[in-house]
Amino acid sequence: MQKIECISVFDMLKVGVGPSSSHTLGPWRAAQRWIGELKQKRTFDDVQSIHIDLYGSLSLTGKGHATDVAVILGLCGHDPVLMDIEQIDPEINNINTFHRLNLNGERTIPFNPETDIKFNRKFLDFHPNGMIFRSTLSNGKTTSSSFYSIGGGFVVKEERKNAKKKMESFQGFPFPIEKAIELQAYCKEQNKPISEIVLENERSLRSDEEIDEGLRQVWQVMLESMYTGCHTQGTLPGGLNVHRRAPDMHDRLIGEATYDSPEEWLETIRKTEVKFRQILKWVSTFAISVNEVNASLGRVVTAPTNGSAGTVPAVLMYYLVIENHNATFEDIKRFMLVAGEIGSLFKKGATISAAMGGCQAEIGVSSAMAAGALTEVMGGTPEQVLMASEIAMEHHLGLTCDPIAGLVQIPCIERNAMGAIKAINAAEIAMESDASKAKVPLDKVIETMWDTAKDMNSKYKETSEGGLAVKVSLSDC
Repeated sequence: MQKIECISVFDMLKVGVGPSSSHTLGPWRAAQRWIGELKQKRTFDDVQSIHIDLYGSLSLTGKGHATDVAVILGLCGHDPVLMDIEQIDPEINNINTFHRLNLNGERTIPFNPETDIKFNRKFLDFHPNGMIFRSTLSNGKTTSSSFYSIGGGFVVKEERKNAKKKMESFQGFPFPIEKAIELQAYCKEQNKPISEIVLENERSLRSDEEIDEGLRQVWQVMLESMYTGCHTQGTLPGGLNVHRRAPDMHDRLIGEATYDSPEEWLETIRKTEVKFRQILKWVSTFAISVNEVNASLGRVVTAPTNGSAGTVPAVLMYYLVIENHNATFEDIKRFMLVAGEIGSLFKKGATISAAMGGCQAEIGVSSAMAAGALTEVMGGTPEQVLMASEIAMEHHLGLTCDPIAGLVQIPCIERNAMGAIKAINAAEIAMESDASKAKVPLDKVIETMWDTAKDMNSKYKETSEGGLAVKVSLSDC
């Protein structure tokens, strides 16, 4: 019997650098993995030159997504979780100027990004986000390795067709879950909410202390990205001249309040009397702030992707600010456990890659994650949690990915705000419903999303070859 893929919450909620999990974080991780392969094969010290080919969607929108920058940083040995993002521009400028690269921080080799990174419009068969790393060794021989960035920062090799055999050696979860109906059955059998079932699975991978530490880090990055976005004026990079709106929206909402840290900022907002229209503005501000940070190569949490990184934290902030002023880390933990599990259901049953499924795979999934998580912390049953997730995705089906100039800015940033509002609405509808009478199971909407993805024209799948991407150009902006 084939084992079900074990996807951790920390796979779905990863700390990384923007603007894209599939086009930035994935290639960055691929470069790191390739360095590891060279070392494993003991050819690292013999590398004289390197060349990278980017294919398909990585090529068509790679410049706008900083794919070339990400690959270079990975080759230099930097880690997206730990690197000081203020050093990104100086590092890249130095390489562009002197045409030298410090491979993994250990060996300097000649490298000219203009000629040693090639953008190929061709699509590789395995996945739209393909890349091949090549090296020339001191003995004149060449080696190469192919990687595929499949969304959410996940990177695989084409040998994944043998994944069934390899997976037999993996430790299985006590509650293996492939479909929502299985998750619901475990909750009923164990008489536990979804968060507790997910927590038991996580405990098979790490200790309670490690789980808490990891989730605290995830929340801290989410909070800091919102705080940074709300306090950074200016224009986003890339040529569209998009004005940062989050600071202006925030300043009008916060008024004359003072604070000295992201934590004090959160408490200040929680003490503010907020009316309905202001709630909409706050949620939009939270979501937009994260994605303005993401668009400027800032640090965010993939949820499940960088392009949709603002939806989940915006809805979590809504809960902390509007619904429960007494919420603690335990509430945040439950929210993230459920959000991560909902995201994993979509990854297993469909895709979280816009290059494969359009924006429904990013904003749609993030909205479903947030809706389900919000429903649980508001006291919803497992059935209502799954219903909320289904409602959120149902109203994102068919959403295309058509970023102008290949940048994760228009329409991506605003879509995070829309996804967050829809998530809250979906949660409210589910909480007021008898979920046992739901007409559309979550599994069916996941299947429908995948069918829609397969039918969608490739020009609407993160290639910038259709939709807004061709109706509006850089010259229009």
